[in-house]
Amino acid sequence: MTKRHISYLACSAALCGSLLGAAPATSSHGVLTVHPGESIQKAVDAAEPGDTVLVLAGTYHESVKVTTPGLTLRGMGPDTVLEPVKKSKKSKKAMSGAKKTAVKSCAEMGNGICVVGAKKQPVEDVTIAHMTVTGFSRTGVMAVGTANLNVHGVAAVKNGQWGLAEERAVHSVYRNNVARNNGDAGIFLANSVTAEKGAVDTFGTVVEHNLLENNRIGVTVRRLRNLTVSDNSVTGNCAGVFVVGDENKPKAGNLTVADNQVVKNNKYCKKTARLSFLQGSGIVLTGAENTLVTGNTVTGNSGKSPLSGGVVVFKSFVGATSDKNQVTRNKLSGNSPADLVNQEASKHGNAFKDNTCKKSKPAGLC
Repeated sequence: MTKRHISYLACSAALCGSLLGAAPATSSHGVLTVHPGESIQKAVDAAEPGDTVLVLAGTYHESVKVTTPGLTLRGMGPDTVLEPVKKSKKSKKAMSGAKKTAVKSCAEMGNGICVVGAKKQPVEDVTIAHMTVTGFSRTGVMAVGTANLNVHGVAAVKNGQWGLAEERAVHSVYRNNVARNNGDAGIFLANSVTAEKGAVDTFGTVVEHNLLENNRIGVTVRRLRNLTVSDNSVTGNCAGVFVVGDENKPKAGNLTVADNQVVKNNKYCKKTARLSFLQGSGIVLTGAENTLVTGNTVTGNSGKSPLSGGVVVFKSFVGATSDKNQVTRNKLSGNSPADLVNQEASKHGNAFKDNTCKKSKPAGLC
């Protein structure tokens, strides 16, 4: 863990401790405190817009669904731990025999925390902070239909699919989180998880100052526009940063990937139905346009996958071209098969300028 994440998570307990003894910010905004052995969900259900649910240090076995606008769900730091419910044999048998419902609960979906708005009315201004979410079969924190979501100081560890994820969300901030050892992406952002459709505008979502390590992919941005991924530490994954579009329009793009440390993402991940095996990919653009990749330090990413290399503009498996992207002022070294890889034809207008590197494919990009 980098020094900045150690200091951030260590100070969160002091911060939350001060909140515990503080008076409500206003006469209408209260603090509901949850002690070990009590239900977080019960406190969340009782909270009014603008309230804080403060979860004291301890291990809580439940999933939590948030639908209240303006709610803050805050732990005491890494020692506030959310894990799945421990199921007895009896409860497992009852669940297997239960009728299927049209809408599954957060727990049934395999998620730890769900922040959920309606299709035409997003839930606004929710904050999730200062806790560990671990061991869920799908996602640590899943947001669907949100606006102005703020996730910070969260450790999403050893979840089956994604650490932190969202769809149909605008203007989110993911800052100072740790996403480690998750089955797919540490942070996964998409227009829609299931539907094949054109990219949508996030209106300025920011992913910054996060530690993303030992996941399949550090951060995935899929079919989105107007988003920034900056100042993150991305290491030990199979691939560091993926910006993914497809044949639908508009394309993914108008994105910025800047000032990240993308180092030794050399874990091996086997191929899937949609993608070849991954190993040694630093920053990959595929099916993206007008994306700026700048100021990143990309070192030691090495592999023999079709997507291996430092910064890779990849020719999409589904035939979606990458157009008018700018790769500039990055520091690259020790990446294999090359520091810069451009698989697109020159007519697509991708520009490589002022980068510090030794080897490129084709030659002449450094």
